[in-house]
Amino acid sequence: MKRTLFSIISSLVLLAALTACGSSVKLADVPVEDKSGSARQVDDAAGAASRSVAPVQIDGSNVSGAGPANTLKIIYFDFNSYLIKPEFQSTIESHAKYLTANKSRKLAIEGHTDQRGGREYNLALGQKRAEAVRRSLGLLGVADAQVEAVSFGKEKPAASGSDEDSMAKNRRAEINYR
Repeated sequence: MKRTLFSIISSLVLLAALTACGSSVKLADVPVEDKSGSARQVDDAAGAASRSVAPVQIDGSNVSGAGPANTLKIIYFDFNSYLIKPEFQSTIESHAKYLTANKSRKLAIEGHTDQRGGREYNLALGQKRAEAVRRSLGLLGVADAQVEAVSFGKEKPAASGSDEDSMAKNRRAEINYR
């Protein structure tokens, strides 16, 4: 009886471990509302490979005055989410106006997460956050060649600490002009 019970418990533990290891990251496409008034095709992940976007150079040489004046360059997200909050829509619109007026300007959108979750999941979530901002800019008329979305996951925290305020500062997408 003890051997059978031990065998059942061991099997359940092994099954739970294998199930946890076999999970994969699946995040749905980023829902974006078209406020530009024009019908524009939004590309999916397969179409992203066909875009001709230059590689991002992240070296800290960003000009501090680059981009629209008096406009935020960080968009914050809720826990485990890549939906853009309504309070950041005006920020995205300001950057879109600037980029459509300055076709030679390019930017990188860096997606970040807090430290909770695994590395693979956080890289995927950071990418979805950056892509959400990129797609929003695209719907407002910004050319795909002007914008690149990259993810750093939890690798570059803005704030250290495990309290909610610190983690909230890390759930972000940063807009960096090149």
